[in-house]
Amino acid sequence: MFARVLRVAAVSLALGGVGFTALAQTDTAPPAGSPAGEDPVVAKVNGAEIRRSEVTRTIASLPPQVQQMPPQMIFPAVIDQIINGKLVAEAGYKNNVQKDPEVAERLKRSEERIVQELYLTREVQKRITAERLQEAYNQFKKENPPQDEVKASHILVDSEDAAKAIIADLKKGGDFAKIAGEKSSDKSAAQQGGDLGYFTKDQMVEPFANAAFAMKPGEISQTPVQTQFGWHVIKVVDRRTAVPSFEEKEPELREQVAREIVNGLVTQAHQGATIQRFNIDGTPKAP
Repeated sequence: MFARVLRVAAVSLALGGVGFTALAQTDTAPPAGSPAGEDPVVAKVNGAEIRRSEVTRTIASLPPQVQQMPPQMIFPAVIDQIINGKLVAEAGYKNNVQKDPEVAERLKRSEERIVQELYLTREVQKRITAERLQEAYNQFKKENPPQDEVKASHILVDSEDAAKAIIADLKKGGDFAKIAGEKSSDKSAAQQGGDLGYFTKDQMVEPFANAAFAMKPGEISQTPVQTQFGWHVIKVVDRRTAVPSFEEKEPELREQVAREIVNGLVTQAHQGATIQRFNIDGTPKAP
């Protein structure tokens, strides 16, 4: 498996860092030649038009955390970046930099990289079908038998006495969700009435998991459960034996299938190719 990851990483590097998830996605930018209403002009530099699709493609190339910024913040900043780039390029053309041999060499390398990216992107999009994703999911289920899961809620406090007092209140008819919202220090779960959803035994710390999996649906722990986080009062809501649904696994399945497709395309490209390798100084490698 490690060797396969290395091969995949090598391909990704060769493609300038193209991610497999990105390869699996469709390009949402309006195609060239779209009506102006679909791809309007958003700026002009000395008469040269900058269309929305160019801004969209630039944003798509930025890190994910930047892409998640509000559009009203990122869009003007990217337009400014494109304008600055075009102005600098104009200055370079005026100085005949385009005639430098290095420009032709870099253009050739860029063209090769773009051809690689487009070829892989289109092949992956074409070959990731609903049937292939379903096959991958079926294989996942075959390799990952159903596991026992518990759905539970909890109230987390910082002392055993506080936990015992909560258990006493619950025995008197106190509302678990209401008490969790008021007293639990796990604020994320407290907003949901203490609900932790479904989890397998290995997803929780051992004392908590052992207590929850020893209980029946509807039961509340009779004694506080201590973990490194504090003292828990646990309520088991449901138990089931299940595997993650297709919808839960789909992003991971797309990534997996994209990797398989790329690996297959690279292997196919090697077939029949004549490859010679030399030492770093250009001398022939020893047999």
